[in-house]
Amino acid sequence: MEATTIARQIALGRLVLGGVLTVAPGFFTRIWVGESTPGAKVLGAGFGARDVAIGAGLWHALDSGAHTRPWLLAGAGGDVVDLVATLAARRSLPLLGRVGVAAFAASGAALSVWTARQVAP
Repeated sequence: MEATTIARQIALGRLVLGGVLTVAPGFFTRIWVGESTPGAKVLGAGFGARDVAIGAGLWHALDSGAHTRPWLLAGAGGDVVDLVATLAARRSLPLLGRVGVAAFAASGAALSVWTARQVAP
């Protein structure tokens, strides 16, 4: 599979996941942190908006022939922060939140970095 195809799948995944998280943050915050307080929902919606922005920027870069590497690395950076924060709070998080989000964030970061290294600068 070509790196540009993977980059498009990453963009689509960020758009979809980020959109759902922005619209229904309570569902994901309950899984991730174990509660769905108004503050958790605000943070969840913010994380969702971040992924929508990165996904849209990456999609636009792919369509316009612009550089995709900065968008891929921005996504990887966000995923690394999510991973580190999840691991730091792991004792306070539900099992699905700490294992699921850690695995999802780690794989997202790794795939984004790998794809960034494969695409033309």
